[in-house]
Amino acid sequence: MKKITKRSENYSEWYLDIIAGADLAEHAPVRGCMIIKPYGYAIWEKMVGILDNMIKGKGVANAYFPLFIPESFLKREAEHVKGFSPELAVVTHGGGKKLEEPLAIRPTSETIIYEAFSRWIQSYRDLPLVINQWANVVRWEMRPRLFLRTTEFLWQEGHTAHATLEEAEKYALMILKDIYEHFAEKYLAMPVHMGQKSEGEKFAGALKTYCIEALMQDGKSLQAGTSHNLGDHFAKSFKVKYFNKDGQTQYACQTSWGVSTRLIGGLIMSHSDDKGLVLPPLIAPIQVIIIPIAREESDPVFKEAKKMQVELSSIYSAKLDERLDLRPGEKYYEWERKGIPIRVEIGPRDLEKNQAVIVRRDTGAKENCQINLLRERVKKLLEEIQANLFATALKRRQENSQNADTWEEFYNAIKRGGYVFSHWCGDETCEAQIKEKVKAVSRCLPLNGTEENGEHYCVHCGKKTSYQKRWIFASAY
Repeated sequence: MKKITKRSENYSEWYLDIIAGADLAEHAPVRGCMIIKPYGYAIWEKMVGILDNMIKGKGVANAYFPLFIPESFLKREAEHVKGFSPELAVVTHGGGKKLEEPLAIRPTSETIIYEAFSRWIQSYRDLPLVINQWANVVRWEMRPRLFLRTTEFLWQEGHTAHATLEEAEKYALMILKDIYEHFAEKYLAMPVHMGQKSEGEKFAGALKTYCIEALMQDGKSLQAGTSHNLGDHFAKSFKVKYFNKDGQTQYACQTSWGVSTRLIGGLIMSHSDDKGLVLPPLIAPIQVIIIPIAREESDPVFKEAKKMQVELSSIYSAKLDERLDLRPGEKYYEWERKGIPIRVEIGPRDLEKNQAVIVRRDTGAKENCQINLLRERVKKLLEEIQANLFATALKRRQENSQNADTWEEFYNAIKRGGYVFSHWCGDETCEAQIKEKVKAVSRCLPLNGTEENGEHYCVHCGKKTSYQKRWIFASAY
C-alpha cells in the first residue's frame, strides 16, 4: 500500500491517502462523481441509522420525491433558480426524443416538494406538515473532492410547513440544535459552532439560514449541516396556503434542512492522523477487531479468540480477523488504517496467562487485560476514546480561535488559519472584498456568542455595525 503523506507536508494528499488507505471511496469514471466502497458506505449507513432515528423521534415521517424536476418549477422562485443555475444538470432528451420541457436533476427538492404541499395542505388542521427524504442530488461541481464536494452526493433533506413565521423559526432552530449539533458532537466527536449565515452566504431563496461549522485540522472550516427558515417565499411561489381558524386564506411558512456525505469528510479531517483513519466508537462500523496470533483454526488461541468475538458481539460491533495467510503485523497495519477504535491481540503466551493485549487507536496505548475482564474493560475504553476525540478536537479549536479588532490583526489571523472573531457590518459587498483579499468569508454569527456592549465598527470597512456579537470568519471548504 502507498505510504500515507504526512499532514504537515501536504494536507490535501494526506486526506486522499486516508480515504484510499481505509478503502472508503474512489473517483468514478464521470468527473466529479465518486464510488463509495463498502467500508465507506458502512460509515454512511451508521450515520443514516442514527440520524433517521433522531429525526423520526421528532415525529417526522420519511417520503420520497422524483429525481427529475420540471424546469418551470425551478423558475417559480427567482432567487432559488439564480442561486443554483451554475450547478444545474438538465435533461433535454428522453426516449430518443427531445422533451417538451427540460428536466433538471434535483440539486435540492424544495420546488417539487412544495408543489405537492400546495395540494396536500388545505386547512390549518393540515399543519404542521413535516417530512424527510433520504436521496441523492446533483450539483455540477467544478472543483470536486471526495466526500467534500462531488457532483452527485447522498443526503437527508427535511421539509416542513407551519401556520406562522414564529413556528417555522422555532422549528429550524430546533433541528439545528437538537439534531445536527447533538449528532455532530455526541456521535462524530466533532465540536461545532451554531450560527446564522450572512445574507451573502445564506441558501438561495431562504429568509434565514442557520448552520453548524466545524474546524478541521488544517485550520479551515467545514459547513457540516444547514437549517433554513424559508419564510413564505416558496409558499407564495407554489401557492402553499391554507384556511385559518377564521376561514381566511394564509400562506404557510416553511423550513428545509439537511446534512450529507460531506460529514464523512468532516469525520476524516477531524480525527485522523498520519497512520490513517481514526473513527469515534459511536460511529465506527467495527468497534473492536480481534486478532489471534495463530497458524490454524484448530489452534487453542484461535478458538479463544472466537469465544471473545462471540461474547463482545453481544454488546459491541466486534470482528474476528480469521485470515491465516497474513502475518499479525500486516493485519495491525490494515486495521489501523481503517480506524478501528480498539484492537485486541491474543497469542500463545497471552493465552497461558489468560490475558489479551488491548490497543487504543486514538492514542496507541497498549495494556494487558484478563480475558474474564475484557468485556467491561472494552466498554470503559470505548467511552474514553469517544470522550478523548471530542476533547482533543475542542482543544484544537480553542487554540486556533482568536479575536481581531483591526484589519491588520484580522489579516494576519486569517493567514495563520483557524477561527477569527470580529465585529463586521454584514454587507455583501464588504464580504466580497474580504474574500478577494484573504480568501475567507464569514462562517456565521454564533447563536451562543457573547454580546458586547458599546459601539462597534466593521473590522474591514470601518462602518458602524448593529451587531453586538462578533462574527466568525475562516477559510473554508
